[in-house]
Amino acid sequence: MAWLTGQGRTDQWGTEPFSGLPERVAQMEEYARDFLVRVAETPEGGVAGVCVLADEPQSFVPAAGEPELYVRLLVTDRTLRGAGVGAALVADARAEAVRRGVGLLRVDCFGGGDGALAQQYERLGFTPSGTFTVERPGRPGWPGRLLEIRL
Repeated sequence: MAWLTGQGRTDQWGTEPFSGLPERVAQMEEYARDFLVRVAETPEGGVAGVCVLADEPQSFVPAAGEPELYVRLLVTDRTLRGAGVGAALVADARAEAVRRGVGLLRVDCFGGGDGALAQQYERLGFTPSGTFTVERPGRPGWPGRLLEIRL
């Protein structure tokens, strides 16, 4: 969050750390309780990144119409940029989908700004497959991009 805010990219997740937002804390607790959480560690045992996988997308994302594995969250430590943490977590997600016999891996991301986040997912092997807007009462809609990998 600090990195995004420092870059002036506050439209994606805002400016407040998730730990200070009760609805985000509840969301992370749900992820830990109900979904598959993969943690990439540094050689020293620190957290390098986290990927949360589910059998279905968020409620605001159109259904795939077929079985899928969905990346609900993918975050990496910005100090490890270029170290391949995101690529390793996506490779693990692909392997998990194959293990489950699922032929589709999808992810959604912030579709606003300069499109850099969607481009990063494309570099990780995803193909753009759609757009959507999350309506937020009293605030501008949140633009989303949907991407997929066929396995």
